[in-house]
Amino acid sequence: MNEPMITIAQRCLDGAYAGTIDFPAIVRALVEAGFEGYDVDYRRGTSTYFQANGDSAQLTFPASGGPVSAVFRANDVEAAVREAQGHAPGYTYAGFCAKVKAAGCAGYMVSFLGRRVVYFGRTGETHVEHFPS
Repeated sequence: MNEPMITIAQRCLDGAYAGTIDFPAIVRALVEAGFEGYDVDYRRGTSTYFQANGDSAQLTFPASGGPVSAVFRANDVEAAVREAQGHAPGYTYAGFCAKVKAAGCAGYMVSFLGRRVVYFGRTGETHVEHFPS
């Protein structure tokens, strides 16, 4: 993956943690740049950004919260997503990450093509969120 693409992905990742860019703006920026999705892996502390041609870039993100809980609680993941969507007072992306990890979320896959996010636990359990229309 070329350097300008990596820079765009890094800018989105940094902006999420800094609170200067929200999820819809991240999606717009990455789609406009030619990405088709990305994966977040809380156990490795990485986000991997994918292009349709197979190129990818893996970026490291700051640690947030403790380890991933062994039990996947989809209702708690959904509640954290609703807080983010509603711009709840005090919301931060780092706080979101800590909440979903405590709810057993080991990571999530964002598919721009499928217009959804699939959150998954350590045992393969999932919770799917479709992009709002």
